[in-house]
Amino acid sequence: MAKLTAKQLDALTSADDGRILREDGGLVARVRAGVRGVTVQFRYEFKQDGLKRDQSLGSWPKKSLAQIRAERDEVRATAAKGIDPTAARKAARIEAQAAVAATIAEAERQAAENKTVADLFDEWTRDGVSRQDGNAELIRSFKKDVLPLIGQKPLRNLTEKDLLAVLRSVKARGLNRTVVIRNNDIGQMLRWGEKRKPWRGLMTDGNPADLIDVSKLLDHDYEEQRDRLLSPDEIRELRDILERLEKDYEDLPAGQKYSGIRPVNTRVQCALWICLSTLCRIGELLKAEWRYLDLKKGTWFIPAEATKGHKGKRQDHHVFLSDFALNQFKLLKNETGHTPFCFPSKTNESHVDTKTVSKLIGDRQCRFKNRSKPLTGRHHDDSLVLSKGSKGEWTPHDLRRTGSTMMQELGVTLEIIDRCQNHLLSGSKVRRHYLHHDYAKEKTEAWGLLGKRIETILGITSLRQCSSSLEHQRQS
Repeated sequence: MAKLTAKQLDALTSADDGRILREDGGLVARVRAGVRGVTVQFRYEFKQDGLKRDQSLGSWPKKSLAQIRAERDEVRATAAKGIDPTAARKAARIEAQAAVAATIAEAERQAAENKTVADLFDEWTRDGVSRQDGNAELIRSFKKDVLPLIGQKPLRNLTEKDLLAVLRSVKARGLNRTVVIRNNDIGQMLRWGEKRKPWRGLMTDGNPADLIDVSKLLDHDYEEQRDRLLSPDEIRELRDILERLEKDYEDLPAGQKYSGIRPVNTRVQCALWICLSTLCRIGELLKAEWRYLDLKKGTWFIPAEATKGHKGKRQDHHVFLSDFALNQFKLLKNETGHTPFCFPSKTNESHVDTKTVSKLIGDRQCRFKNRSKPLTGRHHDDSLVLSKGSKGEWTPHDLRRTGSTMMQELGVTLEIIDRCQNHLLSGSKVRRHYLHHDYAKEKTEAWGLLGKRIETILGITSLRQCSSSLEHQRQS
């Protein structure tokens, strides 16, 4: 039998459909003519164990004659060893698939072993933690303080020294409280990962956060639990400072106002006095919406979603405004009543950031900050330092503590003070199920006593005098 050639195959036409072609070595071909033209299907015929067998070799012109003959030779060699070529091809496919699977598994293993701190953070913030602000502050703080230093470090290589480097970079800015917060957040993230695959397998030497003693990084006089109270003298001093800042700025020549110390704006002043007189949290206040305030009835409703929760639990809060607190809200209404929010953002589409007032108060007590220069667009002076700084820095939250302490001094029971602060009270589930008195009368009396006490401290002897003082602030 003559050896088939490519020229011979090229000459085939549809008239050759069904024709059988052969050449030495057991190579057999059948011509097929279809809509796509002429093809030639090849097979190898051989005998094995006394039986006639054949093995498909593919078709021309998809494969060249050289390729087809090479496959025929491979099948012939396999058959000569007494091995079924079909079984051999199946085994080869299985081995190839196994090799691919092993390669993929190895790549996945290496990828898992090289997962970074940033990878853990992404999964933790997505599936492992749910803060009230949708994790916005958590993400912001990690992107600022943590991820730039250790984000790309493989978790399996993370050490105590790496975490200390992060915390020391924060401490270098003089932020003791932030050091504690970052340490707690990092520890929470790593403990979450320690319980789950693949993260726990990457901490074979243990959780490095367990080795951190954050107290050794803090100033020796730092106290985690603040107990700062404003005395009556300091409350008066704060009022006097706010008024003096307005007057001094107003008296500056027009050309010097740019370099002068600006007064604290009316909205922030109102926020401070409302915190003191209602015991509210500054964050809850800055989220307040006018639709929840009834200035005629003197009530303020704080929905549960706007409150600070404890272990995922939150509750609605009803505040009954004293005359003093009510007048602060009325003054604020003149400022922001045209928007839905009591403290609107610049676009009026939402409330301001809940840290706005705390940052402003801190920026005006710069002697307590470890800053070599002012932050961009921020104040940098000591205009709100009280008692010449002898009692340390004060914060808006200290006003809440001061107000509740004043209530205690006025004889208000601890349970009512807790309710005025919207604390989640413990107790048996049976008691909570059956006892539903809302203590509205008792809370109203407590806030009223506090309001009158503040008016006495500030020398406001009548509602008319209070309204006159507030109108003066508005005009200023």
